[in-house]
Amino acid sequence: MKTKILICGLTGFIGRNIAESFAKNNDFEVYGTYLKSAPLDNPKIKMIKVDLTNKDDVSKAIEGMDIIVQAAAVTTGSKDSVTRPYYHVTDNALMNALIFRAAYDCQVSHLIFLSCTTMYQSSDSPIKESDFDANKEIYPAYFGGAWTKVYNEKMCKFYSRIGSTKYTVVRHSNIYGPYDKFDLERSHVFGATITKVMTAKEGGKIVVWGSGEEERDLLYVGDLADFFQRVIKKQSSKFELFNAGYGSSISVKDLVQKIIAHSGKNVDVKYDLTKPTIKTKICLDSAKAKNLLSWSPAISLDEGIKKTISWYKDNIAKV
Repeated sequence: MKTKILICGLTGFIGRNIAESFAKNNDFEVYGTYLKSAPLDNPKIKMIKVDLTNKDDVSKAIEGMDIIVQAAAVTTGSKDSVTRPYYHVTDNALMNALIFRAAYDCQVSHLIFLSCTTMYQSSDSPIKESDFDANKEIYPAYFGGAWTKVYNEKMCKFYSRIGSTKYTVVRHSNIYGPYDKFDLERSHVFGATITKVMTAKEGGKIVVWGSGEEERDLLYVGDLADFFQRVIKKQSSKFELFNAGYGSSISVKDLVQKIIAHSGKNVDVKYDLTKPTIKTKICLDSAKAKNLLSWSPAISLDEGIKKTISWYKDNIAKV
């Protein structure tokens, strides 16, 4: 009998990549939630229309499932983090509370929660899971969203202690690759830069927000999908918290130049210091995942950029 796995937020960037990864594995029967976005047309994935902020909808979707990957979230880019910081709090808190409760009630065997790295302070060296210090101030633009994530991480631990469900919390770094958000209003730095470069006229100019000095740890989405496959097979404890990152950071300025180089285009860059930017440096130490799960990134940043540009040309540019 196949293991029933539910991907909450399947129509999102990370959810879709994870679902397609599991759909290739004959051990799994893959289900996915959608609401406002169009359901995915894949014969190996069964789509369920669910309002994840509605208790009855959540309970019906989760009943009978063996594994849940909670990839649903209200997410946007740095513009909203700076100008509308409340945007990442309310619905995210509500949907996770309902999902965790339903997993407990339905005795789901394993739940994987996608957290983030916004609770980490800026650092010049790779950050371990244990480096998070709740007594240190979180970057102001991240404050609400980061503490919501920390709260949900603690709820995972809480439910792992009182119920039969095993929990995994994943603090992943900036993820990029196929199906990313490539519109300039909602995208993160990678997707936004790809769009700017690929739509720029030859010999033209793109505008990058901020000075480009901030640094990010960038992980190809295929490596994150591999992490999920491994954690399901190898985690034995009732609760674990893992970093999942590339292990080194790159400045936005250098990332932009790499994308331009791999695009093969002749494009100049202007840095707009009046636009919102979050000047932090983050890279993750994922030694725990390597030791316990035998996981480490397989796709280099240059290879990942090439793969993403190729996918963009075939799927976005042609449309």
